[in-house]
Amino acid sequence: MWPPATPYLTADVIVELVDRPGRPIVLIQRRNPPYGWAIPGGFVDRGERVEQAAVREAREEISLAVRLKALLGIYSDPHRDPRLHTCTPVYVAEATGEPRAADDAQALGLFAMDDLPAELAFDHARILADYRRYRETGAVAPLWEEQS
Repeated sequence: MWPPATPYLTADVIVELVDRPGRPIVLIQRRNPPYGWAIPGGFVDRGERVEQAAVREAREEISLAVRLKALLGIYSDPHRDPRLHTCTPVYVAEATGEPRAADDAQALGLFAMDDLPAELAFDHARILADYRRYRETGAVAPLWEEQS
């Protein structure tokens, strides 16, 4: 049957502030459920590339222009979002300046990797663990392997 029923496509972006000591990352506190701290991101619009969506979502939620530098991985666990099945590429980006919470962000914070908030939304704890490995080794997220 056409069109096929597929997961919803989103794009997320881990933003490193390169003009700050230690290159902290920017996380948002979500205004809407599911609540918690999250990587900036959101749904891809029709006719939009996922890379453009990541840059747009960063501008909308944290008020910064970002430069994408790497694709960390693609996350598609059907249970990653309690609202519906989503699939998201997660990018690593650089930015400078003073972030401001806007759009879906109720607030934001700058975090060192050893001082992340406890209440992370979605599967962002896993994504940030993959990002920590990327930051330490340069290795992107491992490919999914079936659990036995």
